[in-house]
Amino acid sequence: MTATITPAHSGSRAGRDGSGRVLRAEWTKFRTVRGWVIAMVVAAAVTAGVGLWAASGPQAGCQPVGPAGPAGPPVACRPARPVGPGGEAVSDRFYFVHRTLHGNGSITARVTALAGRYSPGGGIPAGPDPAAGLTAGIQPWAKAGILVKAGTTPGSAYAAVLVTGGHGVRMQYDYTHDAPGLGGRVSAASPRWLRLVRSGDTLTGYDSADGRHWTRVGSAVLAGLPAAAQAGLFVASPPRVTAENAGPSLATAVFDHVSLPGAETRGGWGGATIGAGSRYPALPGRFHAAGGVFTVSGSGDIAPAGPGPAGLGKPGDDGLAGAFAGLIVVVVVGAMFMTAEYRRGLIAVTFAASPGRGRVLAAKAVVIGSASFAAGLAGAAPVVLVGAHLLRAHGNYVFPVSALTQVRVVAGTAALLAVAAVLALAVGTILRHGAGAITAVVALTAVAYFFSAPLAVLPPGAADWLLRVTPAAGFAVQQEVPAYPQVSNAYLPQYGYYPLAPWAGFAVLCGWAALALGLAAVLLRRRDA
Repeated sequence: MTATITPAHSGSRAGRDGSGRVLRAEWTKFRTVRGWVIAMVVAAAVTAGVGLWAASGPQAGCQPVGPAGPAGPPVACRPARPVGPGGEAVSDRFYFVHRTLHGNGSITARVTALAGRYSPGGGIPAGPDPAAGLTAGIQPWAKAGILVKAGTTPGSAYAAVLVTGGHGVRMQYDYTHDAPGLGGRVSAASPRWLRLVRSGDTLTGYDSADGRHWTRVGSAVLAGLPAAAQAGLFVASPPRVTAENAGPSLATAVFDHVSLPGAETRGGWGGATIGAGSRYPALPGRFHAAGGVFTVSGSGDIAPAGPGPAGLGKPGDDGLAGAFAGLIVVVVVGAMFMTAEYRRGLIAVTFAASPGRGRVLAAKAVVIGSASFAAGLAGAAPVVLVGAHLLRAHGNYVFPVSALTQVRVVAGTAALLAVAAVLALAVGTILRHGAGAITAVVALTAVAYFFSAPLAVLPPGAADWLLRVTPAAGFAVQQEVPAYPQVSNAYLPQYGYYPLAPWAGFAVLCGWAALALGLAAVLLRRRDA
């Protein structure tokens, strides 16, 4: 008897060859159906076309900042936002009582009170004293403290130790950095001592409840800080922001025990509104000094900026709303890539030629995912590369983003379309009905996104929920401007923000696709063709 010996690795090789054969067969099916190929071209075209059309629209408009007079209401148009040391857009408007600090030294002050007022309806009240018509109330991120700044030019580097209206003591520097200190509200019975020490380019912040026992809050290195820096007391109060509008606010703080020991100072104390030329609603600041007690009032904010009711600007991805249109197209093709074979009775032939049903499903997923990714890449790239220029050309302020973020948005948008198409393929396999699969996937992705973000017709809580648990969470991969916890803003989808981080939201979409593919694979094996 003659025995045939089969090499141990031949099965593995055969498996690989079989997978490649099935993949080639599914790719051949896809590319030979002219309608599917044309649909992918259309997906790329509508993603780019709708996006560029949206970016080519007129200026979003100026915003009223007060009641109407004989010539109509006063308005504020988009400000030319200053740029911080890290290249991010910033808000840098506050009231500063300062002196020139030469070389190393420190500044110490005690804060005994912080109160505020705000405009509940948005806009600045009319009259000789706009602050007279405000409602009492302190904004949680109103700030009062001591500050060392490279200069009075908006956007210049700084470090500050400060008390807030609702978040205790903080050390903040260069707009995006924030570290917590002592908690609780400041009052005459519970004052806060603040100290900021300069040694070269390094500034270290301390706080104390009694002026004797000090705790280090944090430190900052301000590269290139000039020898002659500005040091002193500051107060800022950001706008009171709701989902619909933003109204200015004003904060007033009381300081005493102000000293600059060990520092060479020249000139007396001077008060000025930093960033006075910026064109967004704010109120005039002032200070009064008597008997070593400083009473300082200020408005505005010193923080990173972003789109929103108070932002008067647009994220660079504003034109990527076209991705939802491209997504609908690839979802239709993804569902039909499987259901068309059921409808025409060809699925039995496919499984006869390739008995491994899970392998067939995987091959279809690879083909439709790859084709959709290519379409998304072709559609998103021109929007990101050209859309920001079109927005600026039509009078819109576009928040700056890094090249790495732009790459993530382009690749993420392409991946969004690819995974959505795979999800449609899986749902089509489960339902065996094209219209039902398309309706289900479009409702869970494009419709959920459209009503939560561009139209913003859902309550914020409902929109937040939809964009966390449905496949529409995947649109978070398009977010360009980060949300900062230390900034008063309405972080809502209509302003380009999502409740989940970009890749976390995309992971939710991938989870839906993986679950649907798993269920589809199980049902394929259990059901007749």
